[in-house]
Amino acid sequence: MNQNSKISEDTIDLKELFFSLIAQWKIIALCVILSLICAMLYLRVTSDIYSVDAMVQLEESKGAASAALLGDLSKVTGGFGQKSPVDAEIEILRSRMVLGQVIHNLNLNLIVKDNSSGIMDKFLSQGRSRLTYQHDAVTFTNKQNSLIIKQLTIPEYYSDKPLILEFKDSNHFTFTYKDQVVFNGKLNQKNTSETNKGLWAVDINAQGELLKQSYTVSKLALPTAVKNFNAIYGVSEKGKMTGVIGLSYLGQDPEQITQILNNVLTVYHQQNIERKSLESKQTLVFLEKQLPELRKQLEDSEIKFNQFREKYKTVDVNAESELLLKQNIDLEKLKIELQQKQAELSAKYTNDHPLIRQIDAQISEINKKIADLNNRLTQLPETQRLYLQLYRDVKVNTELYTSLLNSYQQLKIANAGEIGNVRIIDTAVEPVHPIKPKKLIVLILSIFMGGFIGVLIALIRNLFQTGVKDSAQIENEFDLPVYATVPRSPIQETRMSILKKKKSIPILAVKHSDDIAIESLRSIRTAIHFALSSAKNNIIMISGPAPEVGKSFVSTNLATIFAQSNKRVLLIDADMRRGYMHKYFNLEVTPGLSELLSQQVSLEHVLHKTNVENLDVISRGKSPTNPSEMLSSTFFKELLETLSPLYDHIIIDTPPVLAVTDGIIISQYAGVNLMIARYAKSQMKELELSVNRFEQAGVKVNGFILNDIQRSSAGGGYNYAYAYTAQKDN
Repeated sequence: MNQNSKISEDTIDLKELFFSLIAQWKIIALCVILSLICAMLYLRVTSDIYSVDAMVQLEESKGAASAALLGDLSKVTGGFGQKSPVDAEIEILRSRMVLGQVIHNLNLNLIVKDNSSGIMDKFLSQGRSRLTYQHDAVTFTNKQNSLIIKQLTIPEYYSDKPLILEFKDSNHFTFTYKDQVVFNGKLNQKNTSETNKGLWAVDINAQGELLKQSYTVSKLALPTAVKNFNAIYGVSEKGKMTGVIGLSYLGQDPEQITQILNNVLTVYHQQNIERKSLESKQTLVFLEKQLPELRKQLEDSEIKFNQFREKYKTVDVNAESELLLKQNIDLEKLKIELQQKQAELSAKYTNDHPLIRQIDAQISEINKKIADLNNRLTQLPETQRLYLQLYRDVKVNTELYTSLLNSYQQLKIANAGEIGNVRIIDTAVEPVHPIKPKKLIVLILSIFMGGFIGVLIALIRNLFQTGVKDSAQIENEFDLPVYATVPRSPIQETRMSILKKKKSIPILAVKHSDDIAIESLRSIRTAIHFALSSAKNNIIMISGPAPEVGKSFVSTNLATIFAQSNKRVLLIDADMRRGYMHKYFNLEVTPGLSELLSQQVSLEHVLHKTNVENLDVISRGKSPTNPSEMLSSTFFKELLETLSPLYDHIIIDTPPVLAVTDGIIISQYAGVNLMIARYAKSQMKELELSVNRFEQAGVKVNGFILNDIQRSSAGGGYNYAYAYTAQKDN
């Protein structure tokens, strides 16, 4: 083998690869069609999925309660407004606090499935069943029939477990778990029962043909229901640092998913307001507790002060005493305000928080100043000191009570007007078009997928077809010429599988003399003419390494081509085991060569004239038990010597060389020995063994014919834009 052949074996011929795919276009087209059918079936049985969306905005708010209560005091504390992080709000929107309430409101923890509906039912049915969730019931409808579950309270043991709902008659139903009845009840009324597993409370209504069916009913535990909800529920921030959160929800029922997402917005907004008003509620609790006590202190201090004045009449108060009294009143007022702020902040923070500790430090400092003032008051004269103490108590209690009462009223108003820091921008709107399956995309992808699978199968087939694919392989390996490369005939292939079952097969060279396969065989005439010029006789033997390589096709049409060129030709079917050449000429299989070699009949009885002028045929005859012995007999040799002068060409079709020895025997009498190799089927090893057998018998193979070409070969000079059909033996 030369260097060029080695290089060609190691490289990929893209042109050959392309035309090998073109030759297998039927497989690719079939895969595309099957893929399209699967896609259409998928679209038929798959329910449309819709999506709804909504948006909420988080606003920075200091809180109406704080502003109403503190007033100027907020400046002292420095303002404690806190911005709610978006990430925290997203987690709240996914929490059991919000979703659990939505699931409870709409009974989303109930799942009902019709056990009688399968894939075929989905494919054949026009109307789909529908499961509707409402606050007071879950309704399963199918056409005009409905199953309504108004209440389903089950023991915790059966949560997340499939319960089979069946109807005994039009009035009774049962729940079954693992083939065991766990509950019996009556339709259209509430049923309660206490079992060892827990309490059952069931209220079911059903009507129509639904009573003839069974259903799988599952009540999900809260964690499972929330997990399932989050699987089709999306929450994310729109952009970065925008404070706008987008919500989305998927489902098959546009009206239902719109209702569910709007319920999520309602529950979330309510809890946000409650969370924001918690500060006001905490302060109101403190004020409601302090106001009665402070009022009682005010009344007691007024009584004592009035009694003192009646006893001592009027007492003058100097400027120093007035100053001490005013300072004491201001400190007491500031102290009570700080205590109110401390109560407010305790709703948000623990006692160790810096803000709480700062308030505690301020209260301690005020207590020290009050104690110092009280100490200075003790240094005044007895009557004046008592007067100041009583007057201070009345004044402080009056101002504190008035201030707290005013704050209480303002706080009640602020609490009633609390709106939270969440603003709903877009509510969920019922969608019109489904988001999936995207039918056009599915169909386009199915075409590409089918084409890809078809090409893959074609490449795999091409990969496993390790036979001869180039005439150069044969010439380089055996140093023998390839007389012709015969492409597939598009006419012969479409009919061969049918015609072989009939009694007659049309000859391609007669019916379609312009066929591309016949044109290729015509090119052999010149090569055979030169081969016969140096041969010992005019006998041409055509053989092959294995069955179904096209020996009979080539032999019959080659003989016809010679006859059409005014040559007297004799065609002998020497395959006495499986030959079917008689079908080409509409002859009976007997009498034939086997009867002639066994000397049962004479030559005149087996020599048949055909419809092709100048062409005679000897059929194989009845299958003998010893065909090899007959062919190796002296009578067969003498027969060929007798017939050779009577014809210009004698063409003998032989059995496969590797199967039997008949071809080797006949080759000893032939002047030209041709070997048929079939494209992509005949292996190089088979050809090598066949050539070796001829050489062992002292016979030389004159050349090859490469049959059934299925591609475009630049080296062979062919360029076929369509797939040709195969011609082969049985």
